[in-house]
Amino acid sequence: MEKVKSVTLDGEEIHVFNSAIYLFETNTTVTLELNIIVSEIVANKYKHVDKLIIEIELEDGRMINSIMSVTVMQGRLPQLHIFCDIDDLDEYKGLSILDENNSSFPDIEEGITLEEIRKVEMPLEDITLKLKLPIDQVEWLRTLKKKEVTAMMEEFLIYYRKKG
Repeated sequence: MEKVKSVTLDGEEIHVFNSAIYLFETNTTVTLELNIIVSEIVANKYKHVDKLIIEIELEDGRMINSIMSVTVMQGRLPQLHIFCDIDDLDEYKGLSILDENNSSFPDIEEGITLEEIRKVEMPLEDITLKLKLPIDQVEWLRTLKKKEVTAMMEEFLIYYRKKG
């Protein structure tokens, strides 16, 4: 199977942890398909996007540029499934051709963990805590900026997780 060197979505190069690019053939159409493992941040960014301008650079130096559809795949790891119909098979020589009867779909999740992905790009999430504290602590916390409270909580959580 051909190897992907880089992927650019609407002009933004993204980090690809693993990928599979192939042609999928049915009775009526042939589609170019790209499955990629990405960070949670990238998957969330594109989960409500239908079509993008995609640039795919293959290891052999070939470039594929097209407007393609995008869907977020559900799995153990964050994945994007990018695809478009094609007319001329000759433009895509060397790519594997698969169909629904083919049992050799690549497992692009193999050998990758969510922890490894998060080392490259860690998503941030808002959280609201409801605490009951002595009034002097509450008054002091209210004098701090959100950024300061966030940094303090991060330090505390790192310390507490190491301790436990």
